[in-house]
Amino acid sequence: MNIRISGAGGLIGSALVPALRAGGHTVQPLSRGQVGDFGPADAVVHLGGENIAAGRWTAAKKARIHDSRVEGTRRLCEALAGLERPPAVLICASAVGYYGDRGDERLDESSAPGGDYLAGVCREWEAAAEPAVRRGIRVVYLRFGLVLSGGGGALPALAKPFRWGAGGVIGGGRQWWSWIALEDAVRAAHHALVTAELSGPVNAVSPQPATNREFTRILGRVLHRPTFFPLPAFAARLALGEMADALLLSSQRVEPRRLTATGFAFRQPELESALRSALSAGRPSGPG
Repeated sequence: MNIRISGAGGLIGSALVPALRAGGHTVQPLSRGQVGDFGPADAVVHLGGENIAAGRWTAAKKARIHDSRVEGTRRLCEALAGLERPPAVLICASAVGYYGDRGDERLDESSAPGGDYLAGVCREWEAAAEPAVRRGIRVVYLRFGLVLSGGGGALPALAKPFRWGAGGVIGGGRQWWSWIALEDAVRAAHHALVTAELSGPVNAVSPQPATNREFTRILGRVLHRPTFFPLPAFAARLALGEMADALLLSSQRVEPRRLTATGFAFRQPELESALRSALSAGRPSGPG
C-alpha cells in the first residue's frame, strides 16, 4: 500500500514508518502544510497532536491539545473527503482517556464516554473524522493506552524517580492503567490498516491492564529499585495540576475486545516483559 502518515516523527509514528516499510509498503510523512495538497494514497494514518504529557495544563496548553487534535483531524478529513480518489482507509489516533475515570468498571469499545476534559477532547477528536466517514472511507479510531517505550512517551519520566530509588505508588494505587507495548501499538496500527472488517473505535491496549500499585511493584523489580516512596494524590495535583487527575490518578480498566475478536495476537501482553523490553531500548520489528 501507499500510506501517508501524519505525526511520523512522534513516538508511535517513528516506529511505525520503518516497520511498514520493512513490510513492503510505501510510506510518506504528511506535514500540516500538505493537508490541502494531498497526493494519491491507499491509506492514511493520522497520529498528529500536541503532547499532552509535556508541560502544565494551562488554558493555552489545553487549547493547543484540543485544537491540534480536533481541528487538525477535521481539516485532514475534509481534505480527504474532497479528493476525487480518496484513500480506502484512515487510521486516526485516539486515547483511552475517552472513557474518563471509571474505577474498576471493565470497559470495551461499546462503553459510554466519560465527562471530564480529556474525555471531551477524545469525543470531539473522533467526531471530527465524520467528513471522511460520510465520504465512504473506512475510519478506525485507535484508542491507545499508555504506550511503553524507553525512548519517549511517559515511561522515561515515570521511571526516573525509581532509578533514583524514590519510586512509589501514586495516589491510592488502585487506579487501573491500561497500557500497550510500543511494538504492539505499531502492530495494532498495521492490523487496523489491513483488516477490512474493522471500523470505528478499537482499543489499542494490552489484555492485561494493571493497577498503579501493580505497575509500581513490577517497575521497581525491573529496575532493581525500592518502591517505598508514595506520591499522595494531593502532591501529584500540586505538582502537575489537572494533568495529574487525567493521566495519573484516573482509572481506566480497558479491554481490547475488537482487536482480539479480529485475530490480533499480542507479542507483549504481560507488563513485566513489556517493561523489560522497553527499558532495554529494544525497537519493534516488522508489522507481521
